[in-house]
Amino acid sequence: MNRLVQFATIAAFAAPALAQSAEWGQCGGQGWTGPTTCVAGTTCVFSNPYYSQCLPGTAVPTVTPTETPTPTPTSTPTTTAKPSSSSTATGTGGAAPTAVIGAATGPGLNKYAQAAGLKYFGSATDNPELTDQPYIAILSNTNEFGQITPGNSMKWDATEPTQNTFTFSGGDAILNLAKGNGQILRAHNLVWYSQLPSWVTSGSWTNATLTAAMTNHISNVAGHYKGEVYCWDAVNEPFNDDGTFRTDVFYNTIGQSYIATALQAARKADPNAKLYINDYNIEGPGAKSTAMINLVTSLKAQGVPIDGIGVQGHLIVGELPSGIEQNLAAFAALGVEVAITELDIRMTLPSTPALLAQQQKDYQTVVAACKAVSACVGITIWDYTDKYSWVPATFSGQGAACPWDANLGIKAAYNGILAGF
Repeated sequence: MNRLVQFATIAAFAAPALAQSAEWGQCGGQGWTGPTTCVAGTTCVFSNPYYSQCLPGTAVPTVTPTETPTPTPTSTPTTTAKPSSSSTATGTGGAAPTAVIGAATGPGLNKYAQAAGLKYFGSATDNPELTDQPYIAILSNTNEFGQITPGNSMKWDATEPTQNTFTFSGGDAILNLAKGNGQILRAHNLVWYSQLPSWVTSGSWTNATLTAAMTNHISNVAGHYKGEVYCWDAVNEPFNDDGTFRTDVFYNTIGQSYIATALQAARKADPNAKLYINDYNIEGPGAKSTAMINLVTSLKAQGVPIDGIGVQGHLIVGELPSGIEQNLAAFAALGVEVAITELDIRMTLPSTPALLAQQQKDYQTVVAACKAVSACVGITIWDYTDKYSWVPATFSGQGAACPWDANLGIKAAYNGILAGF
């Protein structure tokens, strides 16, 4: 029997000792006044300065502040085969673990993602959040998150607000956080129709002058982070939902070839970074997914560098598209890796037990689809907590989209993710 399963089985039949925390219970952290020892078969493991937890006896502790974190890889890891879908991190055929609802951390989403054969499970973050120490403590827990994406600080308006004047302080802050934690960084993004400074959107461009400005932007931004990032969302959201190309300053001035030019410039600026095209509403088969397949097929036929397709995953509770696994497999068949890059599953507020239960199932469905496709390398949630979710400000009356609530407590969705792995 797997030792982790064995310890969990013993703990399940053992009566909790007086004044001891149960398995998965809290056992320490700043301000904690409860038990600081654990029931037999479990160990009190440091998670972050605000939370330690009773984990089964074979659990590997998280990196503590006195330990040296593992450096962020500067070269691309090789893809490894994933375990079969019947295998879990607790042993073949073992039941998925569960987290305590309301706790700050659980068994570890990144830990179980890697055990399932993925490279990472990660979260987006943003610079205003970096002063929230309890939030950062959870984000920095590498059992939970092995990867970070900067939500805004590497976009065009943040990095080149006036032409040929570059600023990297915001992006550097998030890169340094990831490096200090030993986490992968997915860089986001180089070319997108939105969040452009007015000098780009209102410029009097020709094909030649806009191509030069775009190439200069990519060369400087991707060049600044050369060797530091796992991948770039090099081109973001190039399609309309009907599969036609989005009309924006790049497409209108340069034409479809702006995509190939952007990818080639990014490869030149950072030869080791994976290059992705990233879009939403391509989770299931449809016109937009077909357009993505046709684009990537064309780019590869031309010898244009393209390494991955980013499937954003901004979804609605109870309304997941059918065929997610099938669609990820179709993308992977093009010879690229795929990733779920911006996952959240929103609901109409207020949340109810029924909605939260369905959300748990929906997270499980998406995660299981990624696990089933060997080329699906990782999953990123678009911030891990409702406290900083973009959803309520964008979709009126909707929210509660993340696996942690606004008080940084675990929701049922967390257990859906674990079950998916």
